Amino acid sequence: MAECIGVRFDNGPKIHYMEAPPTVPEVGTRCVVSTRRGLELALVRTKLTEHPKPSGHYVREALADDLSTFERLKQRAEDLKWLLRARAREQGLKIKIVSLEFTIDEAVLMVNYSAEEQVPLRLLAQALLEHSKARIEFNNVGPRDQARILGTLGACGTGSCSSTWLQSFSAVSIRMARDQQLPLNPEKISGPCGRLMCCLQFEHEMYQELLKDMPKKGSRVCHDGSGSCGRVAKLNPLKQTAEVMTDEGKYEEYPVAELQRLGRKGNVRHD
Repeated sequence: MAECIGVRFDNGPKIHYMEAPPTVPEVGTRCVVSTRRGLELALVRTKLTEHPKPSGHYVREALADDLSTFERLKQRAEDLKWLLRARAREQGLKIKIVSLEFTIDEAVLMVNYSAEEQVPLRLLAQALLEHSKARIEFNNVGPRDQARILGTLGACGTGSCSSTWLQSFSAVSIRMARDQQLPLNPEKISGPCGRLMCCLQFEHEMYQELLKDMPKKGSRVCHDGSGSCGRVAKLNPLKQTAEVMTDEGKYEEYPVAELQRLGRKGNVRHD
């Protein structure tokens, strides 16, 4: 494995590993790295480490000229983004232009866009070629990648996971929300990207462990102390209690350890 340093670019929190130089730069250093796209400005985020597949190699610590070039090209890319959006509207294209990014050697212009159907990108490329000689690369990004690039606020009130620290996107299912007893209201469990919140996966394994010895929702149980029987209406995994709708029509909350589960014939289950 190659000796590398981890860096991040301005378009998101993901760490990319670059082959390290003989003198390892300090964490927090702005640097120039060489990737498949060309020269890019990055921020050193890790000390020396080993990695099997580096994404490129370290070139130098960023100079004042590198920083000024980066800011100039960043503003130019922003201007071209609005130009491209105007051209897309004129052509009636069903496409969302998310962002444009230049490499600092101006060799490549990356266009991040979102489209649900095939779009004639050649028309947009022609509009850009009038303003730049850079090689144009189009990249169709999904909703979570859009949140990563643009930067969004999460339901917690701080930056969303995808735009602040999340390194990769894992599958998130509605089952995770059910296991955590969350309301299945899309507005409550969806992030700013419109997809299920990434944070649902973080504690799911713990909830699965807590639910393992609890009765299932809808099952019949009897309380040891009161002798009251009914059906489980709601589970509280963290408290290890269950809310039971009794045969008398009342809702009572009992510790799971005090409940006996009943089989279909009304006998106590020993599982």
